Formats: sequence, C-alpha cells, structure tokens
Amino acid sequence: MQILVTGKQMKQLDQSTIKQMGIPSLVLMERAALAVFDCLKQHFPLKKTLVVCGSGNNGADGVAVARLLHLAGYPVDLYLAGNHTSFTEEMNIQWQAAKNYQVSIVNNCRFSEYTTIVDALFGVGLSRELSGKYQALAEKINASGIPVLAVDIPSGIHAGTGQVMGTAIRATETVTFAYRKLGISLYPGSVYAGHIQVKDVGIYGASEGVFSLDNKDVSWLPVRDPAGNKGTFGKILLIAGSRNMSGAAYFSSKAALLSGAGMVRILTDESNRIILQQQFPEAMLSVYEPSMSPDELSEIVRKAMDWADVVAVGPGLSTSKTAENLLQTVLTFRQSKPIVIDADALNLLAKRKDLQAQCDAACILTPHLGEMSRLAECTISDLKVHPQKFMDVFYNNCPCTLIMKDARTWIRTADGSFFLNLTGNDGMATAGSGDVLCGVVAGLLGQGMSPSKAAPFAVWLHGLAGDQAASAKGARSMKATDILSGLEAQLQKMDSQN
Repeated sequence: MQILVTGKQMKQLDQSTIKQMGIPSLVLMERAALAVFDCLKQHFPLKKTLVVCGSGNNGADGVAVARLLHLAGYPVDLYLAGNHTSFTEEMNIQWQAAKNYQVSIVNNCRFSEYTTIVDALFGVGLSRELSGKYQALAEKINASGIPVLAVDIPSGIHAGTGQVMGTAIRATETVTFAYRKLGISLYPGSVYAGHIQVKDVGIYGASEGVFSLDNKDVSWLPVRDPAGNKGTFGKILLIAGSRNMSGAAYFSSKAALLSGAGMVRILTDESNRIILQQQFPEAMLSVYEPSMSPDELSEIVRKAMDWADVVAVGPGLSTSKTAENLLQTVLTFRQSKPIVIDADALNLLAKRKDLQAQCDAACILTPHLGEMSRLAECTISDLKVHPQKFMDVFYNNCPCTLIMKDARTWIRTADGSFFLNLTGNDGMATAGSGDVLCGVVAGLLGQGMSPSKAAPFAVWLHGLAGDQAASAKGARSMKATDILSGLEAQLQKMDSQN
C-alpha cells in the first residue's frame, strides 16, 4: 500500500525531516536532484537540455539538476523564470554553486535548440493560477513538442486536487519525491504528469494521507480453506434485474461467483427466469411478480435473505414501487448482514432518508458521481473538487462504507480512512462494468473480508481486471464480459502468488 499526500502534508514531512530528524535541507535537495538526473540519463535525449526554474525550492532542485548535468558533461542551459529578489535560502546557495561551476545561464529561450526540458518552475506549494510570464512560458513549452521532465509535480497542477490552475505544463515524465502526490494521481493532474516515478530522497514518516493499494496488497485476498465446502466460501443473494433487465443480474452474480463465492442466488423479476437459467446455470434462482402485494414480496425476500450470508441489491432493479419495497425489506430485516447497495437502489435510497439511517459500516454503497450527487445533495463539480469533504458530510447522515465511482474511484471506510484507486482505464466506461464491481464486492464479503478491506480491494481488483481486458481487446472495444474474463485471470495470478 502506498500513501498519497497533498502539498501541505508533504511540506510538513519535509520540515519534520529537517528540524526533528536533523537532515539538512540541502542534503534532501541533492538526493532529489540525483534522482532527477538518473531519470534524465535513462529516459531522455540529452543532446541539449534546458532547465527552467522558479525562485523557490523547486527551482533550487532544478538548479542542482543543471549542475549535475553540466559536471557529467551534458550540454545544459539554465533559465531563471523567477526573480532574484524572491530567492529562498536554498535557491541562493544552489544558484551560487551553479555559477561557481560555470553552468550556462541564459536570458532567453529558443526551444528549437533543445532536446529535453526540465520543469522546475513551481512545486507542491503552488496555490494560485499561473499568469503573466509564467502562463506564457508554460504555453510555449507545451507548444514546443519537446519531451519534458517535471520536478516533483508539473507546474500549474494543484498538489491536493489535481486541478489545472489556469494553465499547466504537460510533462512526459514526473519524478516525485518521497511520496506520490495526490494531485498527480487525480485527473486531470495525472494526465499532465505523464509517467510517474516516486523516488526515495530520505523523507519518511507519513501516517496521514490517502491510501492506495498496490501489488503488495494481494495478501489481503482471503486464504481458501482446502477442506472447505460451498457454504464455507459464502452464500450471496443478488436482488437484481427488473423486467427484461437480466443482463445486470447476470454480470453481478457471475462476478460474485468468479470472485470466489461458494453459492449465488439471484432474486429477479419472473420475466428474467428463462434467460438466466440458460445463461448462468451455476446460479440458483428465485423470482417475484411485480403484481405481488408488499407482504407477499417481503416474504420472498426474507426467505432468500435467511439463506444468504451477504445481500447485494440494485443492479438493473428500476426505481419502481416494487423495487422500493425490495430495498426497504432488505434494510429492515438484514440482521447485521453485509449489504451492497448499487445502481437503482441508490437512487431509491436518495429519496428515502429514513432508509439511509438504517445503514451502517457493513453497508457498502457504490454510487457513480451522478448517483452520489443525488445522495449527498450536491453538484458533480463539488464532488470532483472536494470529494473527501462531501463523502464525510454524507457519512454523517448515512454511516456506511462508500465507494464513489469515477475515473479515479474514491473509497471511504467507516473509520474515516480514504482510499484512491489507481487501476483501471477508460474502456471500463461500458454497460455492465458497475454490475461486475457490485458482484466482486459481494463475493469478497462472502469469503469473510471486512467491509473496510472488501471495498478498496474490490475496486482495485476490478480495475486490474479492466486493465487485463484492455490489454486483450483494446479499451475502445472491450465489454463487461471481457472484464469478467480479466477478473478470472487476475485472481488466478494472485492465487499463484499467495
């Protein structure tokens, strides 16, 4: 697992290392410059390099990089876009060292002369829009088409939100120090950062931030009992599929079974019976008629729930009165069972504040931004810019585990921890993809995973499955069935590693 930090958090870690650990700022700066220098040698054409620097410590990192290039015999020019009067103490020292070593300093840039540009204008502390000469410089660099390496973060990207502040430099690669920054993990900052390398420069101790799973977290996958039976690995009830909406029921239930659940039962509209029996014979089937009375419907749901260890409700369910009765019965009679609430059930939940109050940490909600905006009564723009704030506010009314789906999916667990998922691709914006995720969450819960682990792990695994599908079929052409195939392949790979 890695920790993603904001600019403010990174500055606190930096100061703690300097003041409490006693590591001088210039030592950290030299290690950062060496990391950038190594990356330049490995990945960039160094026939002639331009290092563009500001007046702060990000600029000082850049000046140190220019010195290292010069001393190694690589042609390099240093261009100061900032002002001498604004130099930090470290920048003054680095600038004088560069002059002492006779690094070439230029007052004008002819970009056509250079094969690589190093962006050391602004670092993680930038809080205002690029304007004036800085905006013009960023636009010229972007228009040049020359490969760019960004030092710590592309200039113009907010380190906490990933938003473009007026304009920003588009990097080919970003070398970021100590911890990956949240702003280059979110969109659009991630696009501007290009390929990201996180380099150890001697700053440690991050305990706060946003968590993100990586390959080391395969160990979270539940260990299977070699003496187990179907009941051992979890019985999953999927309440899914209104009239002629069998696909959502199929994708979610198959994903649950592929994720390792022992048994799956689908409770669906009578009209879906035949196609589901033919399409997915491994699943058990219970059906209801929309014409049933609330009491009759409740009896069917309660009987199915008595059998199940985990219940997932919502895929393809519609927002009809029948669907509302189904959701109400689930939340009223769940008896502390883990519940996954997805799709149409979320839209129903947005209208029923009384049902929201029945949720707890074992309820996992999986809204996309549109559904989340209705649940939290805010705009999609609000959620994109301040996701943690609005997820916290919603939790106060509905104390659940929350998966907010987007190109970068956020997860908030009941203890207040936040996760950001870095797997997946645009090919997953396809019909049925969310149904697959719902089934994966339910399947992992059924195998005994806690909601606080099942939610981030399911999203991470789902993204890996999508990446596998994109590799096999291409993002443009992949379908939800390809994500199911990717899920199977990824789990096989993980089991071989554990």
